[in-house]
Amino acid sequence: MLGAQTVTAKGYAADTLETPQAVEILQAPAAGGTVAGGLLRGKPGLAAQSDGAWGQNPVLRGLKKESVVVMVDGVRMNSAQPQGAIASFLDLGLLERAEVVKGPGSVLYGSGAMGGVVNLITPDVGFSAEDELGGRIGARFSSVDKGVAGAALLTRSSANSALVLGVAGRDVDDYRSPDGREDRTGYQSDTLLAKYKHKLTEDLTLRVNLQRHEDEDVWYPGSARSGAGIPAPLGTATIHSPEQRRELYELGVDARLGEGTLAAEVYRQEVFRQIRAFSSAKQRDYVRNDVTFVTDGAKAKYLFPVGDNHLLTVGAELWRMRGDPERYIDNNPPAFDNNMRNDPFKKGEIESAGVFVQDEFSLGQTRFVAGARFDRVTGDAARKGMTQTTGLEKTDNNLSWSLGAIQPLNENLSAYANVGRAYRAPDMRERFEDSARGDGYYHVGDPQLDPEVSTSFELGLKQGGTGLQYQLAAFYTRIDDYIAGRATGLPNKQTGLPEKITGNLDKVTIYGIEGSASLPVGAFIADAGFTWLRGKNHQDDEPLFQMPAPELTLGIGQPAERGFWWRAQLRAVSEQDRIATRFTNGTENATAGFVTADAEFGWRFGKVGAFESAGLAVQLSNLADKRYHEHQTEGVSGNELAAPGRGIALSLNGSF
Repeated sequence: MLGAQTVTAKGYAADTLETPQAVEILQAPAAGGTVAGGLLRGKPGLAAQSDGAWGQNPVLRGLKKESVVVMVDGVRMNSAQPQGAIASFLDLGLLERAEVVKGPGSVLYGSGAMGGVVNLITPDVGFSAEDELGGRIGARFSSVDKGVAGAALLTRSSANSALVLGVAGRDVDDYRSPDGREDRTGYQSDTLLAKYKHKLTEDLTLRVNLQRHEDEDVWYPGSARSGAGIPAPLGTATIHSPEQRRELYELGVDARLGEGTLAAEVYRQEVFRQIRAFSSAKQRDYVRNDVTFVTDGAKAKYLFPVGDNHLLTVGAELWRMRGDPERYIDNNPPAFDNNMRNDPFKKGEIESAGVFVQDEFSLGQTRFVAGARFDRVTGDAARKGMTQTTGLEKTDNNLSWSLGAIQPLNENLSAYANVGRAYRAPDMRERFEDSARGDGYYHVGDPQLDPEVSTSFELGLKQGGTGLQYQLAAFYTRIDDYIAGRATGLPNKQTGLPEKITGNLDKVTIYGIEGSASLPVGAFIADAGFTWLRGKNHQDDEPLFQMPAPELTLGIGQPAERGFWWRAQLRAVSEQDRIATRFTNGTENATAGFVTADAEFGWRFGKVGAFESAGLAVQLSNLADKRYHEHQTEGVSGNELAAPGRGIALSLNGSF
């Protein structure tokens, strides 16, 4: 029984059907034209939390944002995001695939991997005996947002060197929903990628990975607020980012040492953002915030066999994130023009150091994967708010572990079980920031927050082969000291905005079932997927805030390696009336259910001119022009941003 290969679940190449954990392999569109949330939506156990067209935060089994580790090529991307989504800081046109591992992953990936891991993987190229040149190019044109997107990759390899160069760009206008054009949903972005490997000896290879992504004119319509603490002379306040960028510099080495292999990297990642609050009445920004989150890190792991039955991985990881936001606020009514310095915190820093070990071994036909990790995480800042300079340092020691087992039941069917403990240390903003945010609240941080700790259990079935294929999983997660902002129902004394106090909830639980299946039916393939989960806030004895609604997808299509192909899909999402009322002070509203219909078709060509292969695709989305929004869409309760309406997109691609 063979399945797709993943490098994220075990830390090395492994068959998904032999992995005792739920895994999704998502193929990225060659032409780009969408953000990471578009890949996740509709997949079992996955969802996306959005505050606009650009910002799409991955949601894994009800856990979102900092409770999911987002990586690019195995390098952690998470940073303290005031608005938007870190997963959107890469063009999908430069991806090879996205690997999603659901459930606890702190043994390999440390803080935040409670809901799971999303690894965005860019193309790689191996060495070749002869000089080889290749690549791909793609373009996409979409009607719903008048969008144009394109991506190009060039690869070159020889016996001792391998190079990947990539460039991608996207320019989209305000998209159309059934209500009409949605203001401020357009933006522009571009991405550059350069990867190089050089073989020094047969046993030693150096590699370099350089990436740069930049966005311009990104708005977050879900942040638009008026009244409730926004002074009347300002009208409606909306958060936006005139400019933002991510830069990655990574140097690595792969070496064969004895019977094993060593992989080690050092890296620096910088995420720069201009965050502005725009006043509709003044027609200008009245809050201006510039911040760079810089993460310096190093990691190493050594993979080696022990005897005939054990494959051990030992490793260590160090990283330090620094942030020093610079903020100016106009706060003298009614003119609001005094441009006063008001930094949310000063010289924030989080340091993490961890060591881990993992063993894969067999007992009879049962394959086990067991691991443990110890991390020490310290947070500190020079100042919190405008005055607090003491009581800001806190160090936590965290132990993570996991044990998974997979047992073949017959040639194509296996059962698995997985139990694990994961954790999430508070991020920089949760610790140190006292400021207004795009949700209309004034958030008060707590530098003495405890880390979240989760204990998860999962049971599942995986069926491979050439006929019916399916995956089914049931899971239960308990999280102690869950970190969230509690709406107090009172105004902040300094600003008059409604206040949220960041704190720990004693206990929350999330449980559910999910699955997917595909079945050949003559020349066609029918497929289906579903998600059902529940979350509970035990401290307030009510449903947990912003849980995805149950959903079902049904699809049918006719694939083809060459020639005409097509696929159609229905996605049905039920209403979500299990909402938090006490914890949110009544700000989470129920969401109506909806059904959307999508279709795509195209032609895969053989050799065309200079291209070894080429393809054309037409995508038809939201065919019924249904008005809806996902439950995780941010916005004023009852007036959230509507999802895009009916649209058509044309994609062209070729490889050489």
